[in-house]
This record gives sequence, structure tokens and C-alpha cells, in this order.
Amino acid sequence: MELHGTTIKAGDGVIFELAGANYDPAEFAEPDRLDLSRPARRHHAFGYGSHQCLGQSLARVELQAVYGTLYRRIPTLALAVPFEEVGFAMEGVAYGLKSLPVTW
Repeated sequence: MELHGTTIKAGDGVIFELAGANYDPAEFAEPDRLDLSRPARRHHAFGYGSHQCLGQSLARVELQAVYGTLYRRIPTLALAVPFEEVGFAMEGVAYGLKSLPVTW
């Protein structure tokens, strides 16, 4: 088969980066921009199908409880620096924040 100008023969090994699928501009508008309100439900951040992370549902419930409680208890919580100064960490397959300075 041919894929983007490269011939892949029967028996050839193929290695691909699954996380790269989440940056497809045909699927996700502005894929490089963090948008927590994005209604993207077809991403591969936690795998898919039988390979889906078992902790995904638990993490979602925990985060909903934590953020709901945090914002109720500290309603004035806000970033202490401009968003552009928040440091992001891309290390292997882990993606997150280096730090998140906040004030209230």
C-alpha cells in the first residue's frame, strides 16, 4: 500500500505515534491550542476500545469532584500570571503543566 508517497510492503514493520492523532487539524480545530471546553470526544488520549485506560472514568469523576469543590470553596481562585506564562511540559507521552501559579 502507499501512504503519503511512501510504499509499505507486506511484512514491513510500521511504528506510529498514537498521540499524533490528537493533533490532526482535519479532526480538531486548532489542535495545538489548549481548549478545555473543546467538545472533542474522539481523541486518543486514553486509548480506544479494548485498549482504553481503565482509570479514565475514575479520573474524570475525581476531577469533577475536585474542581467543583475547589471553585465552591475558593470562588476567587485565578491565575497569578498571564496564561502565556504558564509552562507546559511535553515529556514523552506525559503532557501537563510544569507549574500553575494561582491566587485568591
